[in-house]
Amino acid sequence: MSQDILALEVAGLGFRFGKKVALDNVSFAVARGQFKVLLGPNGAGKTTFFSLVTRLYVSALGEIRINGANLRAAPLKALAQMGIVFQQPTLDLDLNVRQNLLYHAALHGMQKSHALERIETELTRLGMLERQTEKVRQLNGGHRRRVEIARALLHQPKMLLLDEPTVGLDAPSRRDIVEHVHRMARDQNIAILWSTHLIDEVFEEDSVIVLHHGQVCADGSVAEVVAQTGTENIAGAFARIVGDTQT
Repeated sequence: MSQDILALEVAGLGFRFGKKVALDNVSFAVARGQFKVLLGPNGAGKTTFFSLVTRLYVSALGEIRINGANLRAAPLKALAQMGIVFQQPTLDLDLNVRQNLLYHAALHGMQKSHALERIETELTRLGMLERQTEKVRQLNGGHRRRVEIARALLHQPKMLLLDEPTVGLDAPSRRDIVEHVHRMARDQNIAILWSTHLIDEVFEEDSVIVLHHGQVCADGSVAEVVAQTGTENIAGAFARIVGDTQT
């Protein structure tokens, strides 16, 4: 992991819904090749953060940089460095896998020949190449998520963000997706920000940001967060930080 190259920098980020504070002075960074988990109970502010980093919302408070590009000052340059998998599925069910990916590639201005090469590469990595002519509605939830990950990687971003990507999947599918994205961070030197409320999606080698009530309550390696809380494992640390909030 190249700690000197920051794929994502967040500094002093804040956001309100009226009088309700959704994010309060949130700051953290993700390095190239790093798998960082944004861990928090439902309502902690994780989805609000993803809405800000994708410019669905805009905040006057704080700064976001993606691979060095300021999201407010140079949004197109910043967003071009990022791929994202949203919590809610966004594929067209009536198009096949390849058609969905070609449409996304066209939005990024990719030539069709290059797009087809990238589609083959990413679908092969995800074990989905043989299913590229199937309509998305014929795929199960886990396979649809694989297609969304492939789509997010077509333009070869430096930063991949995934917002609760395993919601609605069965346990084997969840584990498969989590393990694949961990391998991808290691093998492709891509920065990963993985948002979840599920402890079993956090690996021992990960870095963790614990977000609660819109604030960063812990930020460090799993071992560091466990040591800081005086607990035995990340599950105990999380429970202590959020006060045994049910997720």
